[in-house]
Amino acid sequence: MPKISLKGHNMPASPIRKLVPFAENAVQQGKSVYYLNIGQPDIKTPQVALDAIKQADIDVLAYSRSEGSETYRSKIAQYYDKNNISVNADEIVVTTGGSEALLFTFGSIMDAGDEVIIPEPFYANYNGFSTASGVNVVPVVSKIEDNFALPPIEDFEALITEKTKAILICNPGNPTGYLYSREEIEKLSKLVLKHDLFLIADEVYREFTYDGLEHHSVLDFPELKEHAIVIDSVSKRYSMCGARIGYLVSRNTAVIGTALKFAQARLSPPTLAQIAGEAALDTPDSYFDEVKEEYVHRRNLLIKELESIEGVKIGKPSGAFYCVTELPIKNAENFAQWLLESFDVDGETVMVAPAAGFYSTPEMGLNQIRIAYVLKEESLKKAVNIIKEGLKVYSD
Repeated sequence: MPKISLKGHNMPASPIRKLVPFAENAVQQGKSVYYLNIGQPDIKTPQVALDAIKQADIDVLAYSRSEGSETYRSKIAQYYDKNNISVNADEIVVTTGGSEALLFTFGSIMDAGDEVIIPEPFYANYNGFSTASGVNVVPVVSKIEDNFALPPIEDFEALITEKTKAILICNPGNPTGYLYSREEIEKLSKLVLKHDLFLIADEVYREFTYDGLEHHSVLDFPELKEHAIVIDSVSKRYSMCGARIGYLVSRNTAVIGTALKFAQARLSPPTLAQIAGEAALDTPDSYFDEVKEEYVHRRNLLIKELESIEGVKIGKPSGAFYCVTELPIKNAENFAQWLLESFDVDGETVMVAPAAGFYSTPEMGLNQIRIAYVLKEESLKKAVNIIKEGLKVYSD
């Protein structure tokens, strides 16, 4: 029998989706499932984007330019300018989701066997992207006791080798919701300049910051002109996960030129989705004000309900819409599967994401879960209660 590739064998399964069959079986058994496992917002997509698709006057749905349409990239540049970040259309490559932007970045700046340092826990698919690119993830641990703040710079520096090509952060973070301060970005800036590395920042949750805190982009730092690469997306910002539109942004002309070659190899990003993405940029600020207010309410409710569970530790998020919680159990994946297979409250159960899949270091995060607070408050309250009641009877 022909063999699967080593790369395919090593490709990790998604901790966000791996329990889906158990959730489907629960539904088939007549249970209702609250889905806290995936960052699919229930917020309505801006009407202006939906209308743009409905009203598109298209006879032939043709390819766009490989780097994305010129009008869309120009409008993205205006969006950044509105956020006090000066970039031009030629410094942007539109991609099929932020995922492709990261794949293009890895392919453009790293060879097989090179290393990228990432604070963990981190977005689980970074493991998949690195495997697909033949790149090695070198994790530096952030701790729930520190609310997942940036680890000491000395910890980063101790991991740098001749194979190190970049540091990757997610800001605000998935899965932790941690928002890096300007001082933390400055520390990373000095480090990458000292060692001539790239600083990649996944900033797809830029709009979702709370408690009066401000997001600081790596593009805010002029000294990082040749070093900063931003990964961005419409998915969370406009609740358009299905559009699959993202972009890579860098002032480094060699990075953009190289990424464009990868873009040409896959021909073009989705034309119809670009129309929706371009229209979404006309979304009024009031939309984000309302969305942020909703997420703050949900976060506060979630934290309050989790704190009522004996023995839990909580990383309080300052951005995005995720929360990592440590449970008084040994194995969160077993617990998550048990909730779907064997437990319910009045015919209802819950699906969470075991957090071990958000770590690269073995044995880390085994008793943690990630909760995506993307449900209405009443549903969120019921979901946490199911976890609470389940813990009372669950045995490792």
